[in-house]
Amino acid sequence: MFAHLRGTVHRCDLGEVTIDVAGVGYRVLVPLDVFEKLHEDTPVMLWISTYVREDRFDLYGFLDRAGQILFEELLKISGIGPRTALELCNVPRMLLFKAGQDQDPRILSGVKGIGKKTAEKLVIELRSLLEKHPLLLGSTDTMQEFAGIFDQDAIAALSQLGYDSPTIMNVLRNLPSDLRSTEDRVAAALRSL
Repeated sequence: MFAHLRGTVHRCDLGEVTIDVAGVGYRVLVPLDVFEKLHEDTPVMLWISTYVREDRFDLYGFLDRAGQILFEELLKISGIGPRTALELCNVPRMLLFKAGQDQDPRILSGVKGIGKKTAEKLVIELRSLLEKHPLLLGSTDTMQEFAGIFDQDAIAALSQLGYDSPTIMNVLRNLPSDLRSTEDRVAAALRSL
């Protein structure tokens, strides 16, 4: 259907924008990290995935081709619809890489719409995705840099307090790098939530 849209951004609700292309506004659903990077009345080019069913015609937008491919690959997994795939696209790719590499379903269990069994199935699918598209989610080299940013214990603690994965990842990503202990990270994250 649509490969990409180039036009002017008009922000709507969280996770939704309208792209004005020659006077026609296209409603596009985007991951939260993409939404945060888009600014009102600025030009943008989004890679588009079209989802068509008898009762819906939705456009999903991504800033890079890798985001689009990830979304489309996630849709191929049985039991994963477009909303859940978009929620998974909100999770940093390196965290998805870690879940697939370590076969750790706990990493994904905090994502909205993902239960324990789905998380277990997803880590297997992510491992297969890593074999099919080795650079889609990152590489082992960048895992060293990534390990210091996301503290699994902090993620688990914040998840237990009821926060969803995209919110947790966003907060932890923006914490000062001088915080060394899990307790300090959790306390700082709670102050900023």
